[in-house]
Amino acid sequence: MRNLISYILKNYFFFLFLLLQVVAFIFIVQNHQHHRSFFFNSSNYIVGNIYQINNNIVRYFSLAKTNRQLAKENNELLSQIQGSFLKTDQQVFIFRDTLYQRHFSYINARVINNSVTNRNNYITLNKGRNHGVKPDMGIITSHGVIGIVRKVSRNFSTAISLLHSDSQISARIRKNNHLGTLIWEGYDYTTATMLYIPTHIDLNVGDTIVTSGFSQIFPSDIFLGTIADFEIRKGDNFYTLEVDLATDFNRIDYVNVVNNIFKEELESLENATITTE
Repeated sequence: MRNLISYILKNYFFFLFLLLQVVAFIFIVQNHQHHRSFFFNSSNYIVGNIYQINNNIVRYFSLAKTNRQLAKENNELLSQIQGSFLKTDQQVFIFRDTLYQRHFSYINARVINNSVTNRNNYITLNKGRNHGVKPDMGIITSHGVIGIVRKVSRNFSTAISLLHSDSQISARIRKNNHLGTLIWEGYDYTTATMLYIPTHIDLNVGDTIVTSGFSQIFPSDIFLGTIADFEIRKGDNFYTLEVDLATDFNRIDYVNVVNNIFKEELESLENATITTE
C-alpha cells in the first residue's frame, strides 16, 4: 500500500491529467446531444458484442449437455413410434385401448471408441450392465443401424459394427417388401452389400433399404441406405446390390441401444418349437 501511494505521488501530474480528461469528456457528453447519442450508441454496440461473445462461449461449453438432452428426447420419441409397439389383438377398444403393447425400448449411449479402417470394426459405448445394456442388443441412430452389442461390463459395452465380417442385417426393399441380407465386404465404410434379391424384382438406383423387423434385434423400417448399383454376379441366381449407407460411420457420437422387451419370450418359444420337431 505504501508503495502504491508513493507511486501515485511521484506521478500525480499524469493522474491529474487523466482526471481532467475524464471530467472534460463527461461535460462534452452531457452538454452536446450529438456526442451523447454517439457515446451511448457506441456503448450499446460494445456491450452487445461482449454479451454475444459471452453467449457464444457459454453455448459452446454447453454443447455436451445439449447433445445428452437431445439423445434422451430422441429415445423418448423412438419409444412412441409405431414400430416400437407390438399389435396384440384385432379388436380396437375405445376404453383402455390394449391393441398395442410396447415392443422396444431404448437406452441412450455415447460412442467412446470406434474404428472404420479394419476388416472387422468394433465400437465401445459408455453404457453397460448397470444401465440395462445386454449382449445381442442392437445399436441405432436417427440415421440408421450401427451394430450389435457383443460384450458387456458394469459400465461399458463393446459391439461389432455393421462394418464387420460377421454382421448380417435382415433387410428389405421398402417399395416392394422383398427381403435380403445386408453385409459388409470390407471395401468402403460408406457402402454395404445386399444379397439374395431375386432377379425378377424391379429395382432402381435410389430405392430405399430398411430393416425387415424379422430379427429380434432391430425394429422394422430402420433406415439402412439406398441402392447405388446392382448386378448379377457370375454364377449367381440373385441380384447383388451395392447400398450407400445412411450412416457416416466415421462421425458417430450418440447412439440408441435397442431393447426388445419380448426377446427372451420369443426365443424361448422358437427354441422349444425346434426342439420338439
